[in-house]
Amino acid sequence: MKFVAFERAKQGTGASRRLRNSGRTPGIVYGSTSAPQLIELDHNALWHALKREAFHASILDMELNGQSSKVLLRDYQMHPYKQLVQHIDFQRVDANTTLHMKVPLHFSGEEESEAVKTDKCTVNHVATEIEVACLPANLPEFIAVDLKGLTLGKSLHLDDITLPAGCKAITHGKKNPVLVSVVAPVEEVVAAPVAAAPADAKGKGKGKK
Repeated sequence: MKFVAFERAKQGTGASRRLRNSGRTPGIVYGSTSAPQLIELDHNALWHALKREAFHASILDMELNGQSSKVLLRDYQMHPYKQLVQHIDFQRVDANTTLHMKVPLHFSGEEESEAVKTDKCTVNHVATEIEVACLPANLPEFIAVDLKGLTLGKSLHLDDITLPAGCKAITHGKKNPVLVSVVAPVEEVVAAPVAAAPADAKGKGKGKK
């Protein structure tokens, strides 16, 4: 995915405020062996780019001064209540340096699984992304997870999926975390109707006059 950036000459609170008022967003590019570089981006183009999953989870082509370089989105700050991106950070990518990135999981096939189709289970997506370590060339935009094999009483764990070539999952000490859980349907218990007490016979218990 490609985006265009421009050099930013001034920094500071006042300069950034004036920049935002003109429809631009201040940013910075850091990393690699070069010094951090101040940049600015068109806010509307950036706003629409941030809505795309690929902008968050893949290596980006940044065009600056007619030259293209590889970067990753690392952070951005939003206004507390306005639809306004206040600042954005990118990191330069070195082709030979291992990255640690969170990659989204794309689930499919659960409606065709035995757990849902036959046993009417509820499928919960416990994780929607996983962190991986890989070289930039091996970074996937997403990881596809087929749920057609889900069955009653069996959850899907990290070890149950195949990671893209060159990727290693980072679990931060958690052993084989659950990605998807299968919850059996709750059986409704219907209470038996309470029989009404028999009505007293007419005049029962009344003495003769």
